[in-house]
Amino acid sequence: MGIVKIDDDLHAEVRRASAVMCRSINAQAEFWMKIGMLAEANPTLPFTEIIRAELAAVQTPPADAIAA
Repeated sequence: MGIVKIDDDLHAEVRRASAVMCRSINAQAEFWMKIGMLAEANPTLPFTEIIRAELAAVQTPPADAIAA
C-alpha cells in the first residue's frame, strides 16, 4: 500500500462519485483504477461487459450458507 498523489479536481470527482456509489473515497479510486486497467487491456469490451466478467469471476457462497 502506498500514497498516490492526484490532482485536486480529480480528488473532488472521486469524492462526489464515492458519495453516490456508497463507497469510501479510496474504494472509489481503486474501482476506477481497476476498471481503467481492464479497459486498457481489453479495448474492444464495453464497460458493461467488463463488469459482467468481473461479477462472473466472483465466487458466491451457496444460499444455505448465507442463511446460517
